[in-house]
Amino acid sequence: MSQAASQTSRRTLSLVRTAMDLDRPSLLLVTAQILLIIGTFAGFVIQSTWTMLLLYGFLLAAGIGWVTRQALTAKVVTFLMTAATLSTLGLIGVFLILEAIPVVRHAGLDLIWPFGSNEWSSTQGQFSLVPMIWGTLLTTVVAIVIAAPFGVAGALFISEIAPDWLREIVKPAVELLAGVPSIVYGFIGFTVINPYVGNLLSINPGALFAIGLVIGFMALPTVISVAEDALSAVPESMKDGSMAMGATDWQTMKSVSIPTAFSGISAAVLLGVGRAIGETMAATVMISHSRRLPKPELYNAFDSTETLTTLIAASYGHVTPGELFWSALFAAGVLLMVIVTGLGIVSELVEQRMHRKLRGGQ
Repeated sequence: MSQAASQTSRRTLSLVRTAMDLDRPSLLLVTAQILLIIGTFAGFVIQSTWTMLLLYGFLLAAGIGWVTRQALTAKVVTFLMTAATLSTLGLIGVFLILEAIPVVRHAGLDLIWPFGSNEWSSTQGQFSLVPMIWGTLLTTVVAIVIAAPFGVAGALFISEIAPDWLREIVKPAVELLAGVPSIVYGFIGFTVINPYVGNLLSINPGALFAIGLVIGFMALPTVISVAEDALSAVPESMKDGSMAMGATDWQTMKSVSIPTAFSGISAAVLLGVGRAIGETMAATVMISHSRRLPKPELYNAFDSTETLTTLIAASYGHVTPGELFWSALFAAGVLLMVIVTGLGIVSELVEQRMHRKLRGGQ
């Protein structure tokens, strides 16, 4: 059982024990809050007209509880909000899967099978997500080639090399870059990067390389910020011990700081991968939306195709609900959900492995 699951179990048991020790008024108040929020959630799902009334009732009960029994109400409300969040995520997953079933029944394994026709033609009823999956993979690889080394280097500079006065300027500036809207990056990519790369390499606009380049720079603030936090968490005693043994600053960074913070650095890179995979607007503005595999070679990042996110962004407004095309867009959403979930699992496994390594294999 993971640490997060253990903590959740302990908190649930604590809440149960608290409920068992309540007096009658407190028990009635807690029961009312739970029933009202469950009713609100269910009413929202089934689009009932009673939803807002139930919500107002919950807010009233929570307000009364906050005035009369603040500590108990805080426990109950935070637990209910956590449960509502997890339930919402679960319902989103179920909804995506249900909407994707029609196209799965129609196309079968050809939907994601790379050795089939790999053709996308809504007019002919051919739906293959293979070109979009491949386009997502190529742009992500290019983005990580940019974001990972530059991001880790930037984190090392901020954490280990830059003087305090410069660190106080650079770190907030890097974090501010993460707040720039993706459409701004996409517009810059469309007006500056696309023409420049096209003229320099004599390729058509919308090349996957140019898109990956822009997304890589978009992911840089995330990688730098998270990796810098991990490096800053390395105990100073470990660094001082290395320096006392005669190691240089670079040797200390290479042999002490990076290995010790490797789990955090890995998480930073994986977050960058998630940003690259899930990026929509910047890629949608720049890409040429040709739903085919790159030519002449599959690994040709200087050709253009489509990605899973740009397929959804460019198509959903022109599709009627209930069509196979509509279902295919939800299938693309299911794939994205599976990929991002897989990245989260891999990140957790890497972190657990590094914790075991730092504890000496215990």
